[in-house]
Amino acid sequence: MKRFLNHSLTKILLLFVGVVVVCFLYLTYKTYGNWSFALALRGKKLAAFVLVGVGAAFSTISFQTVTQNHFLTPNILGLDALYVFIQTVLFFFMGGQVILGQESIPQFLGNIVLMMMVSILLSKFLLGKGKSDLFLLLMIGMILGTFFNSISTFLQVVMDPNEYDLLQGKLFASFGNVNSHYLLLAAILMLIFTAFLWSQSHSLDVLHLGNDQAMNLGIDVSRFQLLLLIVISGIVGLSTALVGPVTFLGFIVANMSYQLMGTYRHRELFVGGSLLAILLLVLGQFLVEQVFALNTTLSIVIEFGGGVYFVGKIISERKQQK
Repeated sequence: MKRFLNHSLTKILLLFVGVVVVCFLYLTYKTYGNWSFALALRGKKLAAFVLVGVGAAFSTISFQTVTQNHFLTPNILGLDALYVFIQTVLFFFMGGQVILGQESIPQFLGNIVLMMMVSILLSKFLLGKGKSDLFLLLMIGMILGTFFNSISTFLQVVMDPNEYDLLQGKLFASFGNVNSHYLLLAAILMLIFTAFLWSQSHSLDVLHLGNDQAMNLGIDVSRFQLLLLIVISGIVGLSTALVGPVTFLGFIVANMSYQLMGTYRHRELFVGGSLLAILLLVLGQFLVEQVFALNTTLSIVIEFGGGVYFVGKIISERKQQK
């Protein structure tokens, strides 16, 4: 056991060193002496990377433990589609100039609360009786996601082209346009959400064994699942409201953490996954800015890489089953 823990600690330390090196490189590369300007601009992005990376790791790993499935992510609850729907309706009826000109903390919090409310209502009504209700919740989440996407697409088709152009800037994940006024509030909320999951890590370790085993060991599975889904939806809503939808990041980070850490202990997975997410985000943004000369965006790189990784994992699982 001691040898295993030392092995995990070594991996975490290596990841931490990698994160520090990449962050230092990102903050200082080609600043040309304009330290204050470069650090202010890149520091804001770096803070967003940390918040979104930590949120993606904590929420996805916890969600996959709840669902007992490593292919699912919290986005299956339809939260990304709901965010797109909310923004589309606001831009359609109020106008892009008005919405972008009135961006404020209440509006930021409103997006998070609306996304959480949908998850809370679904979870409250469907997680009362047992395991089957969880999968019914996931199915309804997928249906609602399709419903929200359909309405959003219809409104975007009939929308004024100028408004549509402004809307697209809100619907794609952007770390370069993060409002610095949101960062402190986002950090406080993320700390609260992740602290709860960290405090429940031992219960998550037990839940990893299966619902029946968790019940036999004294965990109220239905109540615990409900609390977890509320907190997970809060993290996803917070990340989405801060930078926009990032669908595949959590999937990549969670599954890479399982392979790298080689353990079911959630505290080690949380730390390893968070460091991996920050490393991938900062390194990806560095390549986008310095290598690709901003000819692409980080969200496109994540979505493309995540899609390839997802298909590769499915093929690998199929081969293992044979």
